Amino acid sequence: MADRSPPNCHLRLEWVYGYRGHQCRNNLYYTAAKEIVYFVAGVGVVYSPREHRQKFYLGHQDDIISLALHPERVLVATGQVGKEPYICVWDSYTVQTISIMKDVHTHGIACLAFDVDGQRLLSVGLDSKNTICVWDWRKGKLLSMAPGHTDRIFDISWDLYQPNKLVSCGVKHIKFWNLCGNSLTPKRGVFGKTGDLQTILCLACARDEVTYSGALNGDIYVWKGINLIRTIQGAHAAGIFSMNACEEGFATGGRDGCVRLWDLNFKPITVIDLRETDQGYKGLSVRSVCWRGDHILVGTQDSEIFEIVVHERNKPFLIMQGHCEGELWALAVHPTKPLAITGSDDRSVRIWSLIDHALIARCNMEEPIRCAAVSMDGIHLALGMKDGSFTVLRVRDMTEVVHIKDRKEAIHELKYSPDGNFLSVGSNDNSVDIYGVVQRYKKVGECIGSTSFITHMDWSLDSKYLQINDGSGKRLFYRMPGGKEVTNKEELKGVQWASWTSISGFEVNGIWPKYSEISDINSVDANFMGQVLVTADDYGIVKLFRKLCKYVSQNNNSLNINFLSLHSKSDSWYGGADGGWHMHFDLIVFFITESLVDSNSEESDSDQSDVPELDSEIEQETQMTYRRQVYKEDLPQLKEQCKEKRKTAASKRRERAPINSIRLHFVHGYRGYDCRSNLFYTQTGEIVYHVAAVGVVYNRQQNTQRFYLGHDDDILCLAIHPLKDYVATGQVGRDCSIHIWDTETIKPLSVLKGYHQYGVCAVDFSADGKRLTSVGIDDNHTIVLWDWKKGEKLSAARGSKDKIFVVKVNPYMPDKLITAGIKHIKFWRRAGGGLIGKKGYVGPMGKIETMMCAVYGWTEEMAFSGTSTGDVCIWRDLFLIKTVKAHDGPVFSMHALEKGFVTGGKDGIVALWDDTFERCLKTYAIKRAALAPGSKGLLLEDNPSIRAISLGHGHILVGTKNGEILEVDKSGPVTLLVQGHMEGEVWGLATHPHLPICATVSDDKTLRIWDLSPSHCMLAVRKLKKGGRCCCFSPDGKALAVGLNDGSFLIVNSDTLEDLVSFHHRKDVISDIRFSPGSGKYLAVASYDSFVDIYNVMSSKRVGICKGASSYITHMDWDIRGKLLQLNTGAKEQLFFEAPRGKRQIIPSMEAEKISWSSWTSVLGSCCEGIWPIIGEVTDVTASCLTNDSTVLATGDDFGFVKLFRYPAKGKYGKFKRYVAHSTHVTNVRWAHDDSLLVSVGGGDTSLMLWTHEMEGHRESRQCDSEESDLDSEEDGGYDSDVTRENEINYTIKALSTNIRPMFGIKPHLQQKEPSIDERQGVVRPPVSRALPQPEKLQTNNIGKKKRPIEDLVLELVFGYRGKDCRNNVHYLNDGADIIYHTASVGILYNVGTGSQSFYQEHNDDILCLTINQHPKFINIVATGQVGDSADMSATAPCIHVWDAMNKQTLSVLRCYHSKGVCSVGFSATGKLLLSVGLDPEHTITIWKWQEGAKIASRAGHNQRIFVAEFRPDSDTQFVSVGVKHVRFWTLAGRALLSKKGQTSSIEDARMQTMLSVAFGANNLTFTGTISGDVCVWKEHILNRIVGKAHNGPIFAMYTTLRDGLIVTGGKERPSKEGGAVKLWDQELRRCRAFRLETGQIIDCVRSVCRGKGKILVGTKNTEIIEVGEKNAACNLLINGHMDGPIWGLATHPSRDVFLSAAEDGTVRLWDITDKKMVNKVNLGHAARTVSYSPEGDMVAIGMKNGEFIILLVNSLKIWGKKRDRRSAIQDIRFSPDSHYLAVGSSENAVDFYDLTLGPSLNRASYCKDIPSFVIQMDFSADSCYLQVSTGSYKRQVYEVPSGKQLLDQTVIDRITWATWTSVLGDEVIGIWSRHAEKADVNCACVSHSGISLVTGDDFGMVKLFDFPCPEKFAKHKRFLGHSAHVTNIRFTSGDRYVVSAGGDDSSIFVWKCVHMPH
Repeated sequence: MADRSPPNCHLRLEWVYGYRGHQCRNNLYYTAAKEIVYFVAGVGVVYSPREHRQKFYLGHQDDIISLALHPERVLVATGQVGKEPYICVWDSYTVQTISIMKDVHTHGIACLAFDVDGQRLLSVGLDSKNTICVWDWRKGKLLSMAPGHTDRIFDISWDLYQPNKLVSCGVKHIKFWNLCGNSLTPKRGVFGKTGDLQTILCLACARDEVTYSGALNGDIYVWKGINLIRTIQGAHAAGIFSMNACEEGFATGGRDGCVRLWDLNFKPITVIDLRETDQGYKGLSVRSVCWRGDHILVGTQDSEIFEIVVHERNKPFLIMQGHCEGELWALAVHPTKPLAITGSDDRSVRIWSLIDHALIARCNMEEPIRCAAVSMDGIHLALGMKDGSFTVLRVRDMTEVVHIKDRKEAIHELKYSPDGNFLSVGSNDNSVDIYGVVQRYKKVGECIGSTSFITHMDWSLDSKYLQINDGSGKRLFYRMPGGKEVTNKEELKGVQWASWTSISGFEVNGIWPKYSEISDINSVDANFMGQVLVTADDYGIVKLFRKLCKYVSQNNNSLNINFLSLHSKSDSWYGGADGGWHMHFDLIVFFITESLVDSNSEESDSDQSDVPELDSEIEQETQMTYRRQVYKEDLPQLKEQCKEKRKTAASKRRERAPINSIRLHFVHGYRGYDCRSNLFYTQTGEIVYHVAAVGVVYNRQQNTQRFYLGHDDDILCLAIHPLKDYVATGQVGRDCSIHIWDTETIKPLSVLKGYHQYGVCAVDFSADGKRLTSVGIDDNHTIVLWDWKKGEKLSAARGSKDKIFVVKVNPYMPDKLITAGIKHIKFWRRAGGGLIGKKGYVGPMGKIETMMCAVYGWTEEMAFSGTSTGDVCIWRDLFLIKTVKAHDGPVFSMHALEKGFVTGGKDGIVALWDDTFERCLKTYAIKRAALAPGSKGLLLEDNPSIRAISLGHGHILVGTKNGEILEVDKSGPVTLLVQGHMEGEVWGLATHPHLPICATVSDDKTLRIWDLSPSHCMLAVRKLKKGGRCCCFSPDGKALAVGLNDGSFLIVNSDTLEDLVSFHHRKDVISDIRFSPGSGKYLAVASYDSFVDIYNVMSSKRVGICKGASSYITHMDWDIRGKLLQLNTGAKEQLFFEAPRGKRQIIPSMEAEKISWSSWTSVLGSCCEGIWPIIGEVTDVTASCLTNDSTVLATGDDFGFVKLFRYPAKGKYGKFKRYVAHSTHVTNVRWAHDDSLLVSVGGGDTSLMLWTHEMEGHRESRQCDSEESDLDSEEDGGYDSDVTRENEINYTIKALSTNIRPMFGIKPHLQQKEPSIDERQGVVRPPVSRALPQPEKLQTNNIGKKKRPIEDLVLELVFGYRGKDCRNNVHYLNDGADIIYHTASVGILYNVGTGSQSFYQEHNDDILCLTINQHPKFINIVATGQVGDSADMSATAPCIHVWDAMNKQTLSVLRCYHSKGVCSVGFSATGKLLLSVGLDPEHTITIWKWQEGAKIASRAGHNQRIFVAEFRPDSDTQFVSVGVKHVRFWTLAGRALLSKKGQTSSIEDARMQTMLSVAFGANNLTFTGTISGDVCVWKEHILNRIVGKAHNGPIFAMYTTLRDGLIVTGGKERPSKEGGAVKLWDQELRRCRAFRLETGQIIDCVRSVCRGKGKILVGTKNTEIIEVGEKNAACNLLINGHMDGPIWGLATHPSRDVFLSAAEDGTVRLWDITDKKMVNKVNLGHAARTVSYSPEGDMVAIGMKNGEFIILLVNSLKIWGKKRDRRSAIQDIRFSPDSHYLAVGSSENAVDFYDLTLGPSLNRASYCKDIPSFVIQMDFSADSCYLQVSTGSYKRQVYEVPSGKQLLDQTVIDRITWATWTSVLGDEVIGIWSRHAEKADVNCACVSHSGISLVTGDDFGMVKLFDFPCPEKFAKHKRFLGHSAHVTNIRFTSGDRYVVSAGGDDSSIFVWKCVHMPH
C-alpha cells in the first residue's frame, strides 16, 4: 500500500513577476509605509522598493480585477471575478484579512471606492445590471444596492466633499447618485451642447459639486451638479484611463503614453511623455497613475510598473515587468544556473534571475511562443512556436542557431535527451519529431500513432526511450531515435526516467482530484531527490504530492521544478488568459515549523486511509440526514395545490371544531441519542432541555414542566445564555430557525432565520451574551455568527464538508470561535461578513482525529477538545500541545469550571479534572446501585453513554444516550429525573382500563409502564428479545398483551411484567392486538402479513383466522358485544369480520354507523371522513382514539400534529383544533380511562406526551395553544362593491403605461415628411422672398408688448384627493392648523386657515398610502408609499419616502421588495420603526428602521389582500394586520415576525369576515371593522365580543386617539336621522355618537378618519375632505374634487382666473384659482367629455359621452339649448372666434357645425367629411374661416367653415393664423413626440396666448414645456412630474399666468404657476 499522506515539505510563494495592466485600471497605489500595492492574477502584492521585497495577500481564490486604497493608506480593498465573487479588505502591512464582503455580486467586482472617512465602501458588479452596492465594510454589511447601468461601469467615486453623494461613469454615460435611507437614486449627467455623449473612463470629485472626468477621446469633461459646464479639449491624444486626485492636484494617464499633472483647478502643470523616455517604446499605454509628493507611479497596458521622480521626469525607473497579452505557456529552467526562461503569446522570450528577481534578457521573436527547453550543457535554448516551427538560440547572446518549420500546428512540448544528442519536438499534429543536435538539428526520426495532440514528453535516463501523453489521456512509449512504438510493456519494466512531467500513469494517479476531467492538470514536475511531485491545474491551484517511484537521478538540482501555473482558472469567463504571470515557488524541504508558518497550503480533501475506524455511535450519528420528504413550511403551498378540492369542500357546510381542548401537561423523554451538551440548569435552578419539538423547563422540586412550543420540528441543539436565563434552540426545517427564548416567561425573544438549510446542529452564546453562533447541517455545514437581539447575521462561512458536532465562541474574544467534528477542528476569526478558518495543526506525524466536544480554557489561546478515541487534546492557538487519555471510547461532553474541567464519555463515567488536565480528581460511575430513592424511574443499564454534562447548585447534571437525565450529588448518589424511550420508534401504547397508568412498547426492545398521576414516573420496565409495535390491557387490567416485530406475541402480568403465555404463528410484525370487551375471553392479533388471528385466552388456542384483507392491518376494534371486529388496512380498506370464527361480513356504511363499538381507533369510515386533511396524499392519519363519551375524536398524523375533531366527523375536511409538539410522526394516541388525559407517542422522537383534556364546562380565559383549522371557511366574509374594487384594482406604473385613447397608425415623428409643392416642382426660392412675410402661426393677445417666454412651471394648487381606493390617508398636523393628504404622486400639506398648499414631489409614481409619526420626538414626520414595478431595487421599484411635512426634506427613501406597490405604512410607538405592506402576491409585511434605511424583518403576510397593518400604539413589537377574510396578530422577535391568526371559535357562530380597519384599546384589546358593519373586539388573539351593526355598511376606517383613547369609525351608510357615516365611540366601543356629513350624496362612503382637538377630519370616497366639529356636528368642506376620472374636459375663462372641468363622474365644476377652491358644480347625469367657453365668456358648451351636447348661460346656469345628433362620445367642442358657429367633434369621425345666430334650436349647418378616424382636438383660425382637426390616426386635417370641405393646398394651410392651438399633430409641433413613445401618446397640448410657449401632457403623466413652434424632432424641453399615468388635457389661463392640467387615473387637477423670463 502506498503512503497516501501528503508530503512533509511545503511550497511558499516567494516572488511574483508581473502586474495586471490589461482590462484593469486604477490599481496601483503608494501605501502609508511608502510601499507599492498592486495585484496580479489572484494575488495582492505589496512591494517594498527599498528592500526589493514582496509580500503577498492570498485571500482570493480567483483573479483580482479591482483595488481601492483606504484614505489612511494602510488598508486595501480588492475584488475578484468568479461565480460568487467577494471583496476582501486587508492590511497592507500584515497582509491579513480584516473583512470579507460576499453573497451579493455575481460574475465579478469591477470597481471599488472608499468614502472620505473610510467607513463605507462602494462596489460595482460585472453582472448584466452592473449592480452598485454600498457596504459598511467593517461589519461586512450591505447598506444599499441598486442597478448601476445597462452597460459597463468603468469608474466610481464618492464625492469627497458632500456626504451621501457619489458618481459613476462608463460606456456612454455618467450618473450622479444620492444615497438616502437604503436607496441609491441616480440622475444622469446632461451632456447638453457643451460636449458629445460618449464613454467616460475615469473621474475625480472636487469641491462645490464639481466633478472632473476623462473621456474616450482624450478630453476632460468638467461637471457642476449634473450638468457639463466645460471641456478641456485634447488633454490627451487618446482615451484617459486613469485619474488620481491628491493634495497637490490631479494626475491623468492615457492611452497616448502620457502622464499629465494638473493643479486643483485643473490648470495644467506638466506633461510626461513616457514614450519619449529611455525606457519608452511605441504603443506604450498608461492604465494607472498615482501621484504622491514628488513620486509618480505608472502602470502600463504591457504589465510594467514605472516610478517617476518629478524633477528627473525623463528617467522613469522600471520597478516591475512581466509578459503582457495572451497566455504564457513556455517555461524552462537552466540546468546549471538559477535562471528561468519564459516565452509567451506576446512573442517575447525572457530570461529571469531566480536569485535577485530581475529580468536579465529579453528577445522578441516573429511568432507567439508555446514551449521552451534548454540543452543539457546549458548552451542552446529551443523554442516551439504557435505556427508549428521551432527556433534554437544560443543562451549567452540570444542569437539564432537554426529555425525549422516541419509542422503546421503549434509545437506544444520539446525536450532535449539526457545525453544531449537529440531534441524531441511534439506538436498539435499528433506526432513527435526527433532531431539530431550534433547534425545541426537534422530530423532523424518520427513517432506516430498518437490520436490526439501531444501534451507531455519524458526521456529515459539512457536516452533510449521516450514516453508521451496525448490530449486523449493516452500514454505511449517509443524507442529512440528511430521512433518505433514499444508495445510490449515488459521491456519498460526497468527503465528509469530522467524527468517526470507525465500526468497519466499509475505512478501519478493520485494527483487527479475525485471528479475531474482528464485535461485539467496542465503540468507536472517531479523532484527525485525529495520524492515530491508538483502539479498545476486549470483551477489555478498548485499541488504538492508524495511520489511513489523511488529512483535516483544524477541531476540533483533541487530547483528543477519545471512548472507553469496559469493562475487564473482557464475556464474563467473573464476574457481569456491572464497574460503572463508565472509564479516562482521555492521549495522548503523538511522545515516543518517553518513550512507551517509560511505555508499558504490547504490540506488535501482526500480521506486519509489510515484513520482509525469511527466509534459505532458516532458512525450512526454521521449517517443521520434529518432530511424530510415534506417540511411543515411546505404546508401552505401544498394546500394551494389542493385549491380545487378546497372549493368543492367549501360549498358544503362543515362541522364546527370541538369546544373541548387539550393542553400539554408532561413529556417523558430527552433527546440524547444524537445530540450533545443540551442540558442545563437555569438561574432559578430549574432544568432546561429538549425533546421532539418541545423545549422543556423542568422543576425538579414540584416535578412539573413548562414548555416552549415555538418550534414546529425536531430541536437538534440547545445552548444557554451566560446569565442562565435565556436559551437558544435550533431545529430541523427547509429554512430552519433558531429561537432564543426566556426560560421564565417562555416567550420568544428572537427568531433567527434565512441562512441555514435542513437544520441547525450546534449553537453557542458568546461570553457577553450578545452574540450567537450556529452551524447548519447543509452540505457545507455553514457557520453563522449572529447579533441575536437584532436578529442580524454578522458573518458566515462554509464550515466543512464533514459533519460538525460543536461550535464554541471564545469567551475572551467574541470574534473568534472553534468548530469541531469529523476529522476536523478549525479555529475561526471574524472578518467583516466572512469568517477565516485555520485547521488545527497536529505536527508532522499526527493525524487530526474526530472531535466530539470542545471548550475554551482559562486564557484566550487555550482550547481543549475531546476525541472519538477517548483523548483530550490541549491546544494553544492552533497548535496541539499534548493529549491526555481521559475515557474509554469517545469523550462526548466537556464543561469548563472555574478551577478545572468535567468530562463525560461513552464509558458512562463522569470525571473531574484539574485546570491543566494533569490529574483526574474524581470519577463518578453511573450505576444502578447508586440510584437514590427519590428517582423518577429506573436505569436500564449500568454505565450508559454520557452525552451531556452541566454543573450547578451543588450537583452534576448528566444526560445519557438512553434518554435519561440524572442528577449526581457530589457525594455520589444519583437521582433519575427524566426518562424516555431510547433510540428507535415508539408505536405501542395502551391505557389501563381503570387506573391512571399506561404501557408503551418500542423498537428499543423495552416494555414500560408509566404513572399518569402527578408523580409522573416510570413504574416498571422489561427488556424484550425483540422490539414491539403494539400492546393492550385486558378488560380487568391484570394482563397485558404485547405484539412483537418478529411475528410473536406475549401476554404478561401487568404488575410484575412476567410472562403468562407466548405464541409465534406469524413471520411479520404484529401491528395491533386487542382483547374482546367484557370478560376478555378472546384476543385478536393483527399482523403485517394481512391476517388477524383470534385466540381464546382461557384455553390458549387459536380459534379463528380473518382472511381477505389485501394489505397489512393497521387498526382493529371490537364491537360492544364482542361479536364483530372492524379492521383498517394499509390499502385504506375498512373490513368487518365475525368473531370468533373470522367470517367476513359486508356491512353497508349506513348500518355500520349504528353499531356500538367498545373502542374506536379506526381512521376510515363515514364517521371519520372529516379527519383526513386536504393534503391526504402526502401525509397519513396514523392513529385515532375516541373519548368514552363518544364526543371527541383525537387523531395523530405524519406531520406531528395532534388534532381534535367532533365525533362523528362526517363530510370532508372537518374543522379541528391542532397542536404541535411531536416532531414528525405521531404514531399513537389514547384517552385515559376517565378521558381526563390524552396520551400520545411520537415515533422517531421517542417521547411520550401527556395532554390534559379541558372540557367545555371550564373554558377558562387562558388561551389554548391550538391553531385553528387549515381551511379558512369559504363562507366568504360578505360582499361590498367598494371592497371588491379595491381588492381587484391593478395599479399600473407610469413608466409602463399605454395610451389612453385607442389611436392607430404611424406616430408623427416616424412619418415620412411630404415634400412641399415647390420641392415637387423643383422650384428654388430666392433666400429673400419678395412675397409678404409669413403671418403669425397664432393670433396673440399682447401685440406690441415684448413677449416673454415661460421658463418654468411651479405647482401652485392641486384639486383632488385619492379616496377611491386608499384609506387612513388624511391627517392633522400642528394641532389641526394643517392637514396632510395625497393625490397622484404628490403629498399635499393644506393650511386650513388660508387654503394654501405646499407639496412633496419626490415620488416618481402614485402614492398609495400615507401615515404620520405620532411620537413627539418626530414631529411632522410623514411616510408615504408608492406603486412600482418589480422589486429589482431600480428607480422604478416601489419605495417608501419618509419626509418632513413642513420643509419637505426627504429623510429616508426605502426601496422595497414589495413588487407592484406599498399599500399600507405605519410607524411604531417610539416612532423609530416603520411597518409596510406590499401588493405582491404574498402581501409581504416588512419592518424598517427608517432612519438607517435598514430592513429589520420581512415575511409573507397572507395569500389574500391585506388592507391595513398598524402597530399597537404602545408597542414597538406588536402589530395587527387585517384584510380579506383575515386578521393576524404579529410579534417582532429579533428579525423574525411571528403571527397568530385571530380565533373566532370562542363565540358561537362567529366566523371570519373580511376585515377592513383596525383600532386599539387598553389591556391588549383590538377592534377590527368588518365588511358587514360589525366591529369585532379581540382580547389577545381570541374574539371576545362583536359590536353588531356598528355601521350599516363596511367600516373602512378606524382611528384610535392617543390622548384619551376614544375611537372614531367611518363607514359606508345612507345618511339618516339616527345614523351617520362617522361615529365617535368610548374606549371600550360600548357607546357612540353619530355625525352626519352634509355632502348631499345618496350614500356617504368614508375612507379616512382622524381626530384632532374637538374636530374630526373625514376623507370620503367622493374625494371630499370634511372637518366635523365634535360639539356642534357642523361640517366644513375643505377639499373637493372629481370623484371619478378621467377628467377629459378643461376650459379656461377668456379673461378671469377661473376654469371649468368636465369628467367621467357626470359633473362640470367651476374652480377659482385665486380663492383656491371650487365655486360651483353642475350634475349632468351623464359622463361629460369636453367643455368650452364662448369668446366672451358668457356661454359654456358641454359635450357628453352619450353624443349629446348642452349650452349653458354662465350667469344663471340655465340651459340655453341642447341637442343629440350623434350616438357616440363628443370629443371636442369649440365656439368660433366670432361666436357665429359651434363646432362639435365626435367619435363617429365627424365634425358638425351649428349656426348659433339662429337661436337655441341648434340645427346642423353642415359637417366635415372624409375624417379618417375619431376626432381628438379642434382649433379655429383667427378669422373663423378654417378649422384644424387632429384625429385618432395621427393625421391633422384642415377644413373650411362652414362648408366642411377639406383644404389640401399646403401653401394656404401654412399661411393660416390660428386663434388657438391645442393640436398634438402637425409639423409645427413634431418636436413634442419623444423617442420612448412606442406604446404611449402625447394626449394634449396647448400653445400660450403669447404664441411662443407650448405645454403638453402625455400618457406617462408628464407635463412638458417646449418652445413654439418646435419643428425639429425630439425638441429640448423641461418636464414636470406629479400626475399619475395619463394627463388628459392642459390649458393656459388668460394672460399666461397659469397652466391647468387635468389627470386621467388620478382625477385631479393641477394648477401650475408660470415663471416668465425676466426682460
